[in-house]
Amino acid sequence: MVFFEKKRGVRTAASALVLAAAALWPVTPASAAAPAPTADVSCALRPGVTHTDTLGNTFTGDLYCTNAPGDLYGRPAFDAPVTGRLKTTQSWFVCYSIGEAHKGGNNVWYYTQGDETVELPSIKAWGNIPASSVLTSTDPFSGLPRCPWH
Repeated sequence: MVFFEKKRGVRTAASALVLAAAALWPVTPASAAAPAPTADVSCALRPGVTHTDTLGNTFTGDLYCTNAPGDLYGRPAFDAPVTGRLKTTQSWFVCYSIGEAHKGGNNVWYYTQGDETVELPSIKAWGNIPASSVLTSTDPFSGLPRCPWH
């Protein structure tokens, strides 16, 4: 319980702080609904971002997504050399390829540059990761281009 003390018609500093805090505190009716989630809360297309891989391909735009850390392969297949590794759980992907089926139930792979080089250091950790490691709502993600070589 808060008590207000009046001195010559002016509330004390303590009561002024309580009133100021109450004025800043948002009052939301119980019936107000939370905003609806977007179609894919873990991914966003970023059209103004440019990446150039070590093969000379330039990509204008990427998909920034939540992902599981994992290995990147030199081509979209598990028997390919492991070129890099994603160590973070938020990464960008510049295109997708169709390759070997994986535990995600499809054959879509995403192309990116890893956080760590594993094999073939000259390609600087660029490689493919199965779509099962990228938290998209659909594969391939709508609006992300197909890689030019697949």
